[in-house]
Amino acid sequence: MLARYFARRYLFSPQSRSVVNLISGLSVAAVAIPVAAMIILLSVFNGFESLVRSMYSAFDADLTVAPRQGRTFDVSAVDTAALRRVEGVGAVSFVLEQSALLEFGDRQATATIRGVDDAYDAVLPLGENISSGEWRVRRGDLERLVIGQSMAWALNIRTLADADVTLYAVRRGSFSTLLPLDNYTRRTAPVGGIYLLDLDSERTYVLSSLRLAQDLFGYPDRASSLLLRVAPGSDAREVRRAVSAAVGEEFTVRTRDELRASYYRIMTYEKWGIFFIALLVLLVASFSVVGALSMLIVEKRDDITTLRALGADTGFVRAVFRTEGYLICTLGGAIGLLLGVGLSLVQQHFGLIEIPAETFLTKSYPVEFRLADLFAVVAAFSAIAVFLSHVTVRSMIKNPSRS
Repeated sequence: MLARYFARRYLFSPQSRSVVNLISGLSVAAVAIPVAAMIILLSVFNGFESLVRSMYSAFDADLTVAPRQGRTFDVSAVDTAALRRVEGVGAVSFVLEQSALLEFGDRQATATIRGVDDAYDAVLPLGENISSGEWRVRRGDLERLVIGQSMAWALNIRTLADADVTLYAVRRGSFSTLLPLDNYTRRTAPVGGIYLLDLDSERTYVLSSLRLAQDLFGYPDRASSLLLRVAPGSDAREVRRAVSAAVGEEFTVRTRDELRASYYRIMTYEKWGIFFIALLVLLVASFSVVGALSMLIVEKRDDITTLRALGADTGFVRAVFRTEGYLICTLGGAIGLLLGVGLSLVQQHFGLIEIPAETFLTKSYPVEFRLADLFAVVAAFSAIAVFLSHVTVRSMIKNPSRS
């Protein structure tokens, strides 16, 4: 208690107006800025990570059932009624996915055709992202396509009126060098809707009915995967185990994160790489505390002599200045945390800083503050503060018996 009293007097005394106090104040600012920057950087990275996950979630289901061998399977091989009875399964949908060539007028482009059944919207509600037309790949016997906005631009589709797109897929089981067109299955369908997502998804996926895809690719009554939506409040991993038991060993069941495990792993490495780089900057900035403590110890040598004359031992003297270092770091860290958390939450909820790009999926920089990041920054900074204060005080204040 007495050591903390002396430390507070040295830092906050109104009678003290020395250069050392000015340097201590600058040390507080030097610590606060990188602490705030660490919180903001991690929050921005979290925001972009969540944005990417939301973009992929438009086409990656909660659970994906795929054949362990081969590219397709017979839809009758899966008991969908039994799957719907599995606790935690909200909806199921068969899809058939394969690459094809699209042609409209004099424009051509390649894309992945995803044929979907009528239950697809219950698994992946893409209708929320429709910018023109409507989300329907089939109206009665009329087949229609739903394409991305970037794909519509690539094909020069300016209006949905008379937007009939021709699809070409390689015909399975035959190949002729004399008649190249006979090597392809050709189907024509109008564009009924345009969705707006990220550039990669818009350029990659074109949605059709499952019946049209089966006819185009020559896979009658077959699908490439079965998509499942996990009911709200259910654990996807627990549901995955139950679904795996229901479909048998001939199929693999993967969660959304497992579908892009390598990508999300790289994002995690990048985030913690940014964290340690920012921590290095914080460590360098924290050396200003070393300078402030060193100058304070030099300035207070007379006080140290007086304390020793009054019976204070070396441990007590060191505790005074070690506490001084803790106070400087704590004050700077607290200011930095308030700034970082405050600015992150303001941007997260109000989006004041906008991205200067009209075609980006979001107008403002995505930010997501997480308590786990706050705890990580506090723990790392506390370790740095304790280490620097302890080493500085111990090296500056020697035991009289050893001097």
